[in-house]
Formats: sequence, C-alpha cells, structure tokens
Amino acid sequence: MHSLLIIHNSMAEIDIEERSASSPDSVLRSCGYLVKIATTSKEALSMIRDADASILQCPITEINTWGILLMQQKIAPIIWWCTHETANLSVAACDDNIMVDGVLSPSMLAQEIHWTLHFSAKQCFERQQWLKEREQLLSRIEERKWIDMAKGILSKVKNISESEAYDLLRKQAMNERKRMVDVATSIVKVYQLLQDQT
Repeated sequence: MHSLLIIHNSMAEIDIEERSASSPDSVLRSCGYLVKIATTSKEALSMIRDADASILQCPITEINTWGILLMQQKIAPIIWWCTHETANLSVAACDDNIMVDGVLSPSMLAQEIHWTLHFSAKQCFERQQWLKEREQLLSRIEERKWIDMAKGILSKVKNISESEAYDLLRKQAMNERKRMVDVATSIVKVYQLLQDQT
C-alpha cells in the first residue's frame, strides 16, 4: 500500500499549528506514503481510483456515508483517523455495523501505521468476501422460497406429493432449458393471477 486518499471533513477542521504536526497528511507522508487530500465528495470520487486506501478524518457518524460513496467507486480499505476532534461523540454514536477496516491516530509510530494499513487491507478483502457470500445465501433463500411455493401449488393442483411436484418442476425446467427458480416463479405468478381473477 503506497498511495492514500485523506478525506478531511469540514467539521473536523483544526487550527493550522496543530494541523501541521498531527494531521494525517503530515504523519503519513513522514512514514513514506504518497498522500492526496480531498475535502468534498466530488474530489474524493475523482481521486479514489489512484488510492490504495481512504483515510477518513471525520466524526464516526459520517464513516458509513463516506464508505458507501467510496465503495461504489472502488473497493479499497477505509480507515478512520481517530483524534479528540473526530472522536468527540459518545460511544453510543458508533453503531454495530460501521464500515471501517482500521483505525489510525497521530500518536502511532511508523511501524504501527504500516501494520495497521496492512491489516486494514486484509480486513477489507474479508469484508467484501463476507458480503458476497451473504448476498449469495440470500439469493439462494429467495430462490428456495419460489421453488417451495411452486411445489405446493403443483402438489395441490395435480394432487401429487411434494417430491413428485419437485421432479415435475425439475423436468419442466430441463425441457424449457431454464433454471428451476425461473419456472417456479412463472408457475407461482400464473397461479396467483388466476386466483385473483376468480
């Protein structure tokens, strides 16, 4: 990880003297990272393509808003720059599913920053894998619901067992060269349409 995008929130402004000593850009540059700075969403979206990670210098309540915006453009670690200015809210402000892969602070040593960025990249990858798996599982559950409804309709209409209805559904899908869920969805929708008309 070499190039970092730092996003300064206007609400997290600090005075010039303090900013020069403890700002994320000066700390990270001193550790050897290439740093770009954005203060608006438009700037951030144009710069994120070239960045390996985003460092958010904003209140914790704004992390998810920035995270969603940035992840739509590029999947890269999101790290929170934690200082007394950005962490001035109570712990209750931090919800359970905050979109952050790591936390940095101005008091960290260069070695700690390097390891935090390394583990943040790993965390980001694992979070993306988990989200993909979750999406696939939800999709399978939804497909299963359609197939179960179609089995119920076929067993009721044709007066057959659910296993026979499943075999019938599978054969129909093979004959039409469609996925079972597509055939099941068609059966359920046609059945519901007919029920509405009667």
